Amino acid sequence: MKTRIKQLIYVCIYAAIIALAFVSENAQLILVVLSVSLMIPIIYLINDRYKQKQKIASLNEATLKSELNLLKSQINPHFFFNTLNNLYGLAVQKSDLTKDVIFKLSEMMRFTIYDGRKDSVSVKDEISYLHNFIELHQIRYKEQVNIKFEKNIENQDQKIPPLLFINLLENAFKHGLETKTGNGYIYIKFTTTKTRIEFEIENNYEETGTPKKPGGIGLENLKRRLELLFPGKHSFTTRKTEDVFKSSVIIELT
Repeated sequence: MKTRIKQLIYVCIYAAIIALAFVSENAQLILVVLSVSLMIPIIYLINDRYKQKQKIASLNEATLKSELNLLKSQINPHFFFNTLNNLYGLAVQKSDLTKDVIFKLSEMMRFTIYDGRKDSVSVKDEISYLHNFIELHQIRYKEQVNIKFEKNIENQDQKIPPLLFINLLENAFKHGLETKTGNGYIYIKFTTTKTRIEFEIENNYEETGTPKKPGGIGLENLKRRLELLFPGKHSFTTRKTEDVFKSSVIIELT
């Protein structure tokens, strides 16, 4: 109501100025008034368009954040259930590994629930999360598995998006080691600099029944997150041979 009253007052004042200009028959004043009359709608339209763009940008940002949060929430929920089942089995057996599994699982849950909501985490914390994931899986395998994790990290405290590569690692176990009856391997190489992040992972596998494409939803999840977080500044490639699957992510930070 107050806004409308102010607008009405401004219109009355402006109308009075126009009337005064014409009554005075001052050509210069009339020209100024007409020029202002033409400029006011243009300024209003420009300002209104700017506000609309801001509102759209704000809505887009909110939508992207919501989508990113949804994608992160879809990351390996069944892993925790599988680990809890394994933990139950160890507890029944009164295994000495029980307390180690509980500790590593609690660390992973803390990271997923709290740090996973953040926009970024340190490289050191992300690597610790990946290590815990690997070690928990290794406990499940009675036979020796060959897992190599090569790290070339320029700055341990460098910030990166959380949970970005866990789907690739999970797929390497799910579609790789879990299909092998022996001689399974996973090779990981993680490199970070101020201007670049590289993550490579390779695993062997065996076809079981109907051939399936390794990855599926997990890879689509990663692709979408990369598109949202690093539009036009990343590459994601996969290569599949008869018994080897390899993925590579390169992110340019400049």
